[in-house]
Amino acid sequence: MDFNSILIGSENAERLAEYYTKLLGAPSFSDGGYTAWQIGSGWVTVGPHSEVKGSNDAPGRLIWNIETKDVKGDFERFKAAGAIVVREPYDFDMDGQESTALIATLADPDGNYFQLTSPLEM
Repeated sequence: MDFNSILIGSENAERLAEYYTKLLGAPSFSDGGYTAWQIGSGWVTVGPHSEVKGSNDAPGRLIWNIETKDVKGDFERFKAAGAIVVREPYDFDMDGQESTALIATLADPDGNYFQLTSPLEM
């Protein structure tokens, strides 16, 4: 198997498309209310969904990640583009081991969380 994409449903998909375009640049695809960006080999798509209303009241339930070797630099670029900051870059540890890995948490206008993360070496 291979993970392919994530679809972020919204009552206001146009607003999300504008937001993510500021952060990710011009979309790779836009048609029929659906807008998508390719990040690495995967896709992030926003689009209308009849079962989604208002803001996400549980934003930590599902968090998607963008892996980058420059968390701080990409965080500053996203922030300058108008990203909604939940938590600035911080070190995180795995299994109690200190790490040089960083993670930053952001949100979109619907309250969905996404993160910038350092590549994980397992």
